[in-house]
Parts: sequence; C-alpha cells; structure tokens
Amino acid sequence: MFYVDDDQFADLIDRAFGTLPKAHRTAVKNVAIVYADDPTPAQREQLQLACNETLYGLYEGIPLSKRQGVTSYPPDKITIFKGPLQQGSNSLEDLQTNIHHTLWHEVAHYFGLDHAQIHKLES
Repeated sequence: MFYVDDDQFADLIDRAFGTLPKAHRTAVKNVAIVYADDPTPAQREQLQLACNETLYGLYEGIPLSKRQGVTSYPPDKITIFKGPLQQGSNSLEDLQTNIHHTLWHEVAHYFGLDHAQIHKLES
C-alpha cells in the first residue's frame, strides 16, 4: 500500500490526464474528472460487484459513440477511486502508473469502447 494526501492524488490525476495523447485530451468535452475515496454502495450495486471485487475508476455518462450528434447531454463524470488505487500500489511511481491506466480506461469508455475493445488495445 502507498498513501498520498488528497492534493497529491489530485495532482497525480492531472499529470495522468496530461500524458494522454493530445488528440484524446482535446476531444474530451464536458466531462468532470473527480476522485472519491471509495465507490459508493449504490455504484457497487449498479455494477453488480462482489464483495471481493475492486473498482479503480468509473465512467458515468453517454459515450460519444451513442450520442448520434446530440450535444445537449448533461456533463459526463469520471471518478477515480483513491482507496483501491492506493491499496494496489507499492510506490509513488506504481500509484502514478495505476492512475494513468485507470484514467485512460475510463476515457476509453467515454469514447464508446467496451471492455473487450479496451482489453484488445492493451494487448
């Protein structure tokens, strides 16, 4: 486990976003990128997570690929979960890597990729 304070965690998220390809960063519009200590019981229930399953991040919104040109949707939200990420990290470098991977994964959902497509890109 590796712990940082909230300001450091927010900075790590900002750094991770800054390392995404520029074309992707500039295409992310009307998305709040926030963090929380842990997923809420409602989020865990919505995703049907078992008690032993961990959630590092969550995209909530309408993926770009499903908007069919409509631009009046409310803001999307990407939440990065501090507690699980810290528990899965052994160093600052490890935490930064895990945050980057999680943020990239959630941004991919924003663009409409499902888990199978994301996994294929990661291989």
